[in-house]
This record gives sequence, structure tokens and C-alpha cells, in this order.
Amino acid sequence: MDIEKIKSELLATKAEMESRLERTHKHIYQKDEPVSANFNEQVKQMENDGLVMALEAEGLEEVAQINNALHRIEDDTYLLCANCGEPIGEKRLQAIPYTSRCIQCAK
Repeated sequence: MDIEKIKSELLATKAEMESRLERTHKHIYQKDEPVSANFNEQVKQMENDGLVMALEAEGLEEVAQINNALHRIEDDTYLLCANCGEPIGEKRLQAIPYTSRCIQCAK
């Protein structure tokens, strides 16, 4: 398993996620347009904001998982399950490179 390649991919994914998070944060908290006077439009905007906030929360969680994976690479524990200490498995790490648990512990 090419750990350096995985590290490079994790860093690229992290950069992409951080860029996306910056845009969602701006969309939620730094609006360019004033709030509509139309109540129906306000409701739609609040629903949209709720969805964007949920996406932002998911993105923040993914960045935290990527940071954890990068830390485990540096600590030389990347290939081992954080729960049981057994190998995670190459196929699982290829599918979810920031996972910290083997398939058995993830269940």
C-alpha cells in the first residue's frame, strides 16, 4: 500500500473540502443580498440555509477525519484499527481513506 500516495490524496481532498467550507460559510454568514420582504421567500431562504448548514457540518466532520488520518500516518498507526488494533484492510482504506476502524469495529 502506497502511504505517500494516500497522504497526497488526503491532502488534496482536505484542500477541496476547506475551499467548499469557505464558500458555504460565506453563503450562510456573509450574504450579499438583503433578506426578502416576501414571507414565502424568507421561508425558502431559511430552508436553504438549513441545508447549507448541514452540508457545512458534514464537511467539518470530514476535514476532522482527514486530519485524524494524516496524524495516524505520521504516527505510523494508519493501517491499524483505532478500536481493536487489528489491521483495517487495504480495500477498506482504499474505499474510505480517512476511516480509523476496521469493518468489524465499524459495524
